[in-house]
Amino acid sequence: MLTLQELHAAVDAGEIDTVLVALADMQGRLQGKRCAARYFLDEVVPHGAEACNYLLAVDVEMSTVDGYEMSSWDRGYGDFALRPDLTTLRRIPWHPGTALVLCDLAWDSGEPVVASPRQVLRRQLDRLAERGLRAYAGTELEFIAFRGSYEDAWRAGYRGLEPANQYNVDYSMLGTARIEPLLRAIRNGMSGAGLYVESAKGECNLGQHEIAFRYDEALRTCDNHVIYKTGAKEIAAAHGMSLTFMAKYDRREGNSCHIHLSVRSADGDEPVMAGGGEHGFSPLMSQFLAGLLANMRELTLLFAPNVNSYKRFVDGSFAPTAIAWGVDNRTCALRVVGHGASLRVENRVPGGDVNPYLAIAGMVAAGLNGIEHELPLQPAYEGNAYTDLDRPRVPSTLRDAAELFTKSTLAREVFGDDVVEHYLNAARVELEAFDAAVTDWERYRGFERL
Repeated sequence: MLTLQELHAAVDAGEIDTVLVALADMQGRLQGKRCAARYFLDEVVPHGAEACNYLLAVDVEMSTVDGYEMSSWDRGYGDFALRPDLTTLRRIPWHPGTALVLCDLAWDSGEPVVASPRQVLRRQLDRLAERGLRAYAGTELEFIAFRGSYEDAWRAGYRGLEPANQYNVDYSMLGTARIEPLLRAIRNGMSGAGLYVESAKGECNLGQHEIAFRYDEALRTCDNHVIYKTGAKEIAAAHGMSLTFMAKYDRREGNSCHIHLSVRSADGDEPVMAGGGEHGFSPLMSQFLAGLLANMRELTLLFAPNVNSYKRFVDGSFAPTAIAWGVDNRTCALRVVGHGASLRVENRVPGGDVNPYLAIAGMVAAGLNGIEHELPLQPAYEGNAYTDLDRPRVPSTLRDAAELFTKSTLAREVFGDDVVEHYLNAARVELEAFDAAVTDWERYRGFERL
C-alpha cells in the first residue's frame, strides 16, 4: 500500500510513472483510465477525474442497452466524477512502474451515484455502523486455469481448451506443483499489491484452483477481491495461460465464491456473534443468521447475477440447493464455522462471477433485518440438505431470482427503488440476450435429428 507522500517520492524517483484510476462496475470488473503519475498527483488527487456514466449501464460486452434511468441516449451519456479513495492506493507489481487507486462515483452536484456497487455496500455498512457494528469478510474465489492464451481460447470458440490439470487435484500437492509458476506469480503479485495471501490449493474440476486471502473489513475485502480477479487474469496472460472465474464452465464442479462474514463492535473491535447460547451463539448471531435465511431467496439476484450462475446449483456438487443452515455442513446454503472470535457465517450461494460489493451488501441487509425484527433461528440442519425437498430452495434460474427481487419489500426499503430497478434491468438485459442466443447444445441436438 502507498500513502500519498510515498507516491510523490516514488514519482520523483522515477519508480512509478503510471496510476490506474479505476472503478468497480456492475459486473465487478475494474474499469477506468491509465493516468500519467505526475498528472494524477497534480490534477486527479485535488479535482478527481471523469468517466462516461454508461460504465454502469452496459452489459458484459459493453453494449449500450435500454432501461437504465441514470444513463441513456436520451440523457446524452454524460460523465460522472471519479473520486479517488486514497486509502486504496497501492503498487501493482505485475505492471512495471504502476500504482492503482479505486474511486467512488459522484454526480456534478456532489451526490453519490447510488447504483455504484461500492456505494451500495457503503450504505449498508453505514446502517451497520449506526448500531455500533462493523462487518468483516473474506471471499474464496475459485478459477479454472487453461494452457494457452485468452486469444487462443477466443479463436477456438472456447471449445477444446486444455485444462492445466487432467484430473481432480483437490488438495493435491503434486497437482498444484504442476502450475506453481503461475500460482506463485499470482500470490507474490497480490502480496506486492497489499493483499494478505494465506494459501493456494487445488480443487475438484480439471485445472481448478483457489488462492485464499485473509479476511478484512468488508469494503477492503471487496476492493481486494476485484483487484485480485483482474490481476490474476493479467498475470495468467503474461504466462501465456488463461483462467476463468465463470460460475459453471462445464458439467463438472463450478467455480464458487464462498463469502465468510462476521460482525464486531465498531468501537472496541470486539466479536459480538459469540455468546453463551446454543452453538456458542449470542442473540445477535442467532438473529443475524435468521435474517439471512429469511431473505436469502429474494436477495439471490445479488449472489447469482448471471444466467450461468444458476448452472452451479446441482445436488451433490458442493454448490447449495437448499436454503438451510448447519454447523460445518457443506450441504447447506449457510455454513457456520469457527468459535469465539472466529465465529462466522459462510454464504455458499455465490459463484466466481459474483460482484462482492452487492453480495456482501445483501448479506448485511438481510442480517440487519433479522436483528431489527428479532427473528427466531430455526434449528441447525443435520445430515444431507440436498435430499430435503421440503426446504425452501435456491432459485433455479435468473428469471426466478429477478422475480423474487422485484417483489422484495426488504430490497426496496434498504437499497431504494432506484437501485433495485437498476439491477433488475441488468437481469432483464442478460435474460433477453440469452433468450435470443442459439447455443451449441441446440445445434448438436437439432441440426440433423429434429
